[in-house]
Amino acid sequence: MPEPGAGRVLALDWGTKRFGVALSDPTRLIAQPLATLTRRAGKRPPVQEILDLIARHEVALVVVGLPLTPEGEEGDAAGEARALGEAVSRRSGVSVTWWDERLSTAAALRSARAAGVRDRDSRERIDQMAAVAILQHFLDARRAGGAQ
Repeated sequence: MPEPGAGRVLALDWGTKRFGVALSDPTRLIAQPLATLTRRAGKRPPVQEILDLIARHEVALVVVGLPLTPEGEEGDAAGEARALGEAVSRRSGVSVTWWDERLSTAAALRSARAAGVRDRDSRERIDQMAAVAILQHFLDARRAGGAQ
């Protein structure tokens, strides 16, 4: 597998209909929105599209938002997010880690409202902002020594 310390970091905000995607800058300091991917027919995750983004942006590490319950436990959604991460890692050879996403959508909604974006008008943008929140929290924790 490629060295996790070299290259960009890509984050996925796991969702039942859409996946928000964010990308770090080359120095791994700033998270930026990248794309919103939709599930394929039959509700299969967009693994090939994720693999294409990994290759196109020279990604060395993928952070998958882990949808935990309010109590911090893993349910069915977390299992599906883990399966997605494992498939991405297996097919790309890139390391994958999981990050608690419980507060990412709420943070994205607050940011969107502050920017004057209405929820129903910009679901894709909000999904991207949630991925940015996941990635920025991960990058900040890593710099502070709280993530590997």
